[in-house]
Amino acid sequence: MKSSKGFTLDEGTAIEGTYPKAGKKEWIGLVVLTLPTLLLAIDVTVLHLALPHLVADLQANSTEQLWILDIYAFMIAGFLVTMGTLGDRIGRRRLLMIGASAFGIASVAAAFSVSPGMLIATRAFLGIAGATLMPSTLSLIRNMFKDPKQRAVGISVWVMCFTVGAAIGPVVGGLILEYYWWGSVFLLGVPIMLLLLITAPFLLPEYRNDQAGKLDLLSVLLSLGAMLPFIYAVKQMARYGLEWTTFLSLVVGVLLGWLFVRRQGKLSDPLLDIRLFRNPAFSGALVMLLIDTMVFGAFFLFFAQYLQMVKEFSPFQAGLLMLPGSVGSIIGSLMTPWLARCYQPRYVISFGLVIASSALLLLGQIGPDTSLAFLTTVTLFLTLGSAPMMVLLTDLIIGLVPPEKAGSASSLSETSSELGMALGVATIGSIGMVMYRIRMEVPSGVPPEVAAVVEDNLAGAASVADQIPDHLREEVIRAAQLSFTDGFNIASIVSAVIIALIAMIAFKQFRGKG
Repeated sequence: MKSSKGFTLDEGTAIEGTYPKAGKKEWIGLVVLTLPTLLLAIDVTVLHLALPHLVADLQANSTEQLWILDIYAFMIAGFLVTMGTLGDRIGRRRLLMIGASAFGIASVAAAFSVSPGMLIATRAFLGIAGATLMPSTLSLIRNMFKDPKQRAVGISVWVMCFTVGAAIGPVVGGLILEYYWWGSVFLLGVPIMLLLLITAPFLLPEYRNDQAGKLDLLSVLLSLGAMLPFIYAVKQMARYGLEWTTFLSLVVGVLLGWLFVRRQGKLSDPLLDIRLFRNPAFSGALVMLLIDTMVFGAFFLFFAQYLQMVKEFSPFQAGLLMLPGSVGSIIGSLMTPWLARCYQPRYVISFGLVIASSALLLLGQIGPDTSLAFLTTVTLFLTLGSAPMMVLLTDLIIGLVPPEKAGSASSLSETSSELGMALGVATIGSIGMVMYRIRMEVPSGVPPEVAAVVEDNLAGAASVADQIPDHLREEVIRAAQLSFTDGFNIASIVSAVIIALIAMIAFKQFRGKG
């Protein structure tokens, strides 16, 4: 087997070494690993287009609709840590194949659900199965590509598939729903999982930690008890503000999280090795990934609403207009390994974040009549600039841990991203919503109960447009669109400042030379 010189970043220091190089089998195996990654990302967004159709068919009420949408993300976030560590114990390929089988079965059950309760249950099962796939794919890349330069390429492809999948979800969903019923969006995963199950035994290596002990069930329960209430509270705060039930859920999540950490410190073979956080580069990378996904979670929330409710495009058209962002992610992800070989990683990360921050500042200046050419160009540069950080920090997180801890490290990386997306909607998203409410002034003549809905958010204004007197309707909707855009502007500027700060921190912390 060929070998080559490479480097890893460890607390900012480059370490030279000789590593075996991957061959054709490993690269074909990478293609197999990208399939579940792409599917999971598509599955996060594809259901938004199918929701009106399934609501009409299943007669789901508003509470059931929220659970149909949210339970998938709840289960993924809650089970990531457990599944990442379980893969280290029973074998990462085995866990991947178990998860793929479960995902395929749950997809069929979801497609043919006959009630809202059945769909919620199958979506929960899909989330649990999905939690096995993400850390398994990323940790297997760590095992297959031992040469850091090749591993960086593998992770760049993995990151690209995840971001592209989320972006094309609405487009794929729109195309499917043009010709088939709502359940068909779930059946998309069945042939992909079948292909994975057929090829995985031949193309993917098995790896497990033979020294690992039994899974601590109390730690599993504490992990779920911490993550599920915390994620639920964050999502509820984003929708309804800080109510007492939300606050109680947040307190429960934090308390159980504290008990979970204490227990891990006492176990000889913990579910999560908290000693990993003693490495400043490892913990710093996780924090920066969390903050980065906070920003982009809020951005995609605002941008999708802006295209549909300010520009008044259909969901399918909005999905098409978000594709330039996918192009930026593809270019940025694939260029990153080459750039990191030519320049110090801190330069690559920081310069990319400067580009992303500049793009966000430009988004802080847009209005309802901003041209599509400007919008698509700015979003292309936004994702182009953010891609190097996602690739290199994910590579750093995986590369800093020994092979037997790769599953655990992968799950932490994914958990950081899941938390970041939820926190971004709850924090930066709330800033934009507060600005909307400050700026929105409903003219006299609008019924008070309608005015209260209009003053709350743009989606509410659109939903009650037919109840606004004819001579005021255009004025009210235009005012709501302007207020929403002002909120988007402020959220973008706040995000630009945050990204600029991360750029400075990354430049200081990661001093390794590639």
